[in-house]
Amino acid sequence: MINITIPTPEVTITKQENPVLSNIYGFTDFHLITRELGGIFMFYNDKDELLFVGKARKLRPRIKKHFEDSVSPIKQHRDEVTKIEVYLVEDAMDREIYETYIINTGKAKYNVDKVFYK
Repeated sequence: MINITIPTPEVTITKQENPVLSNIYGFTDFHLITRELGGIFMFYNDKDELLFVGKARKLRPRIKKHFEDSVSPIKQHRDEVTKIEVYLVEDAMDREIYETYIINTGKAKYNVDKVFYK
């Protein structure tokens, strides 16, 4: 059996109740997420249930795209997201392994690809 240890999140941002600053779906701290590095990200709801897992070569633009894009798998569920965790993983193969592993062990609710538990 292979043992995979999920790293500690580099950045965790949470949805603001009444954001004063410019925001995207209540999130005002996107500046804390790196623009240049790659990794994986996870979206959670207010019950701390895993909603979606994704990976990207450049994290901040990819995460923002999920809140702005019309083809995102979470487009109908954006309001549910209350927490975003970001993990820096530079190696593309490692990102792929972590994403697939987390989707299946955490039973991500809105991931449709790479799902083995249904």
